[in-house]
Amino acid sequence: MMVKEKRKVEFDTSLEEGGKSFALRDLLDGNVLTRRAVLKQSRFILLLVFVAFLSIANRNHAEKTVIRLNRLQSDVKELRAQSITISSDLVRISRQSEVVRLVNQYELGLEENLEPPKKLIDLND
Repeated sequence: MMVKEKRKVEFDTSLEEGGKSFALRDLLDGNVLTRRAVLKQSRFILLLVFVAFLSIANRNHAEKTVIRLNRLQSDVKELRAQSITISSDLVRISRQSEVVRLVNQYELGLEENLEPPKKLIDLND
């Protein structure tokens, strides 16, 4: 048969100095920072503060990125609309009737060729 050994369990009573319990008055007076328990946990507290700063910095960076993304999206919409407008103006101006009208308006001395183009054939080949 196996016999179970009883283990002695000891609790660390150093968290409470002289039987004092944590009170709101100690927190307000600043006495809580002089306790050994807080001093023992100082590395952990510093780690928590560091993680909190990282979290705040990350959120700030994410918000700036979202604002920049929204601004760029609105710029893209504006530029797309401007591109469509310029493209339609170019199509309108490049029509033959519009070209003839502009040539006559600016008196360039050009005339519209009414004959169809002729194909040149090389007889040496």
